[in-house]
Amino acid sequence: MRPSDPADEALVELLRRLDALGYDFVTPTPATHERVVARPEMAEALGPRDVLGWSLPFAPGLLPAELHGLLERGGMLAREGGLCRSRVRVSRVAGRLFLHGAFPTDRPDAVFLGPDTYRFVRFVTAELAGPGPAGRLVDMGAGAGVGGIVAAGLLPGAKAILVDSNPAALRLARINAAAAGVTVETVEADRLDPIEAPLELVIANPPFIMDEGGPAYRDGGEMLGAGLSHKWALAGARRLAPGGRMLLYTGSAIVDGRDGLRAALERDLAPLGCGLRYAEIDPDIFGEQLGQPAYREVERIAAVGAVITRVG
Repeated sequence: MRPSDPADEALVELLRRLDALGYDFVTPTPATHERVVARPEMAEALGPRDVLGWSLPFAPGLLPAELHGLLERGGMLAREGGLCRSRVRVSRVAGRLFLHGAFPTDRPDAVFLGPDTYRFVRFVTAELAGPGPAGRLVDMGAGAGVGGIVAAGLLPGAKAILVDSNPAALRLARINAAAAGVTVETVEADRLDPIEAPLELVIANPPFIMDEGGPAYRDGGEMLGAGLSHKWALAGARRLAPGGRMLLYTGSAIVDGRDGLRAALERDLAPLGCGLRYAEIDPDIFGEQLGQPAYREVERIAAVGAVITRVG
């Protein structure tokens, strides 16, 4: 897969050159990122990881000329007085490098990658370890395409379709796929309706924080942030082929020991002819959210994985 746009081609080459140089960066939570870059010694970049990982400003000439040129030709170089700044970050997930949004990720069209991405990929990888139908693989709310690209690499012959409502995310997803040597189709949509049913495999990592007015990648709506996860799960379940699966990674607010998302899925999936296997992946994430008024009754937020299977 080779992009026809010269700017996209430059960014594909950027990822390939960084990979050849052994570049490595793991993206932390925004809260951790903010604490790290607030340190006095992090005022200005000293190397590629500072530029493309920590999103620090840098002096012209800091990066090797080739990397600087590729970033500029890709339209991802910003000028701030006498300094420069990258409009993207590059992180390694499951052995591959991926472009995603620069820090801070507070723009409405921000393309987010973070700790949940790593958990999502581990969940999907574990579930796809055994034999299963190739057919079509749909990554719903694909963002930078990490889940779909990794899953496609595990399913030779599968047709990967990345669906997202954010065109900026789909651009980066296409670039990431090209750099990984994975062929994908991208669809700009906020639902699965444009994709012809039935589907053999759907994967999803929806927003799950209750943050009305926040960036789209973050706000999971009602049910203490689980509303969108519930909606996507039912939408995916309705379009599964017999024996098809949906792998849903998300978060659920636990109140008085009760997981409201799990209860809702158990109630609503059975009438659709679907079974559910559900487990906590991490019992306590994003604890800082508990200080928000909307979470005053929540005791913890758990990362969960749901495997939804169409019976038949």
